[in-house]
Amino acid sequence: MARDRFAPDFDPDCGDTSLSSARQDIVIGRWQGLRELLRTTGSDRLARGHRVRLLAQACTGSSTVETWLAAEPHSADALVLRAATETARAFNLAIAAGRGVPIDQQRIDAAVLACLSAAEAYPDDPTPWISLISVARLYPSGVRRQEMARWWDELHRRDPYSMEGHLQVLHYYSARWHGSHGLMYDFARDAAGVAPPGCPLPVLVQYARVEEYRYAVDTPQGRPATVALAQHWNNDGAVSDVRRTWERWIAERPATPVAPGELRDLNYLAHAACWADAHDVAAELLRLLGRRATRTPWAYTGDPAQQILRWRKESGLRV
Repeated sequence: MARDRFAPDFDPDCGDTSLSSARQDIVIGRWQGLRELLRTTGSDRLARGHRVRLLAQACTGSSTVETWLAAEPHSADALVLRAATETARAFNLAIAAGRGVPIDQQRIDAAVLACLSAAEAYPDDPTPWISLISVARLYPSGVRRQEMARWWDELHRRDPYSMEGHLQVLHYYSARWHGSHGLMYDFARDAAGVAPPGCPLPVLVQYARVEEYRYAVDTPQGRPATVALAQHWNNDGAVSDVRRTWERWIAERPATPVAPGELRDLNYLAHAACWADAHDVAAELLRLLGRRATRTPWAYTGDPAQQILRWRKESGLRV
């Protein structure tokens, strides 16, 4: 019997079946499934952050979260999800408006107020502070340094190794938003340097490299020479970064199944290892991922499925 051909599984929920079920409730306007999902998630910060982020994206085009709040106006979970949803809606407006076109500041202010209300309702939850740091990017000139530092301190006090929180700060300090490539890389390397063994924060350097590449491709002022762009992924520094992240994170990571909330991070490191021609690291990461994959960052360098199949074949894995 012929064996099944390998095909990556780009499940948008990253294998989180409970999340998939709750997202179906949004389609029919039923909020009770969202309440139950977040209640059972409890204080698992990795799962909670993953679920709130994806639920918010699903809620942007409906009134489900508003219906939940109307029924339970003091629900901390509902307020946290509303804050994340308002943040996602503001970003959708910015994307629709186009690069460099500011959106109504009142809409950004409303998202900020929603985040602050959620933070007050759920004092121990880092999620509203992640949303707050995220929406700060949309202000044309960013926010005052003291304000960003205060928000960061609030997040750091609740979850000092929050991958999503660090990622939002990295985006804020990128050249695309309110910083520079140098500032972005400095932040990523500083975070990696203080991360405990087995913590995923070292992969921030790979996120920074993807962001630098996207900036070069997307913005005329950021485009380097073709030769430099071709060497972006496999220069000595990029290869060293891949191996350093592997050693600090994956080599020290407990031998546990890949959680939905860490699947995207693993795909970023696998993508970097493949394009850096670090075949030994790439093979181990692709084996760890199996069929599970996220479209980003693969989509930035071509067809995601074709790339994964190509690199699996070059790594000697089944295709």
